[in-house]
Amino acid sequence: MSDLSAQKCEACRADAPKVSDEELAVLIKQIPDWVPEVRDGIMQLERVFKFKNFKQALEFTNKVGDMAEEEGHHPGLLTEWGKVTITWWSHSIKGLHKNDFVCAAKTDEVFNAL
Repeated sequence: MSDLSAQKCEACRADAPKVSDEELAVLIKQIPDWVPEVRDGIMQLERVFKFKNFKQALEFTNKVGDMAEEEGHHPGLLTEWGKVTITWWSHSIKGLHKNDFVCAAKTDEVFNAL
């Protein structure tokens, strides 16, 4: 279990600070399979998970959805045959918050538990 995955999401308000470049450099090392992406000017974390079939991909999607509900923080989920693309970012601040890294680490744990 990583330090991040042991944490809980904090309430994130519109005035919450985005992760700084220095924080990004430290946090991304704890979730090395995730890639920072910028879409429409918004920094996001993304990872593609591979599966043998659609049923396994859907099972994973549902487990990530359950975790997201528990955390009160919700990703973008794209479920396809044999893969799931997950994107974390904080809508309220239009960028990355520590919550996104916490949930990415928890997503990795869901995957590793399959």
